Amino acid sequence: MKTNPMRKTVMAFLFLYLPFSGMAWGALGHRIIGQVADSYLTKNAKKEIFKILGNESIAMTSNWADFIKSDPAYSYLNPWHYINLKAGLAEQELKAYLATDTVTDAYTRINWLTAQLKNKELDQENKVLYLRMLIHLVGDIHQPLHTGRFEDLGGNRIRVTWFKDSVNLHQVWDERLIDFQQLSYTEYASAINFTTKEQRKKWEAEPVSEWVWQSYQHAEKIYSDIKPNERLSYQYNFKFVATVNQQLLKGGFHLACLLNEIFK
Repeated sequence: MKTNPMRKTVMAFLFLYLPFSGMAWGALGHRIIGQVADSYLTKNAKKEIFKILGNESIAMTSNWADFIKSDPAYSYLNPWHYINLKAGLAEQELKAYLATDTVTDAYTRINWLTAQLKNKELDQENKVLYLRMLIHLVGDIHQPLHTGRFEDLGGNRIRVTWFKDSVNLHQVWDERLIDFQQLSYTEYASAINFTTKEQRKKWEAEPVSEWVWQSYQHAEKIYSDIKPNERLSYQYNFKFVATVNQQLLKGGFHLACLLNEIFK
């Protein structure tokens, strides 16, 4: 059986593209968040999401926004994935900035997509696009370095060594820490998806600005802890894996709360 040369070229491009694209959380992390979110959806939210996505699960659709970066027609979506913030902001300063934020970034786009998806007149094509983007961006905003600094592109310009591999700090938080746990996305979600009634009540009341503030606090700790060209390995994993797990869990729960609100 002969393979279409064009198909081989496209597939080769995709495989080359994926590891270096700077995806927030990587494919695995986004799927973990989607899997967690699915466990907290109301029946009505599940029904409405099925009308939009069909049999495509939240976990699997969560990576669409990164995969589509290979298509130049969607390059306008690139700034939606992050928000650049200055170092050393107090909570009041950060939230005051968000209250007047008009930049095209993850925070403003999450709010905009939420409003759009509540519109009962929205056509099916845009429903699919906007829901896919919203699912992904909620995951993005819970990756601390997607609330990072402009000067280093959220850690992309900070070179480090992960065990023997030369990578950047953003890659460590996107993929390396999660991959190091050696779990599938379903196994990972099952391993971390434990919440108390008190936690759920508290997290459900948190607005998007609070999600940004929490991620930003983690980002500040990550920045203060790292040195350029530092060698990271077991100790770094031990120090930060709890933060990774917490952000994945919160990302999933917050996503479910937002979808439940949209699809009441």
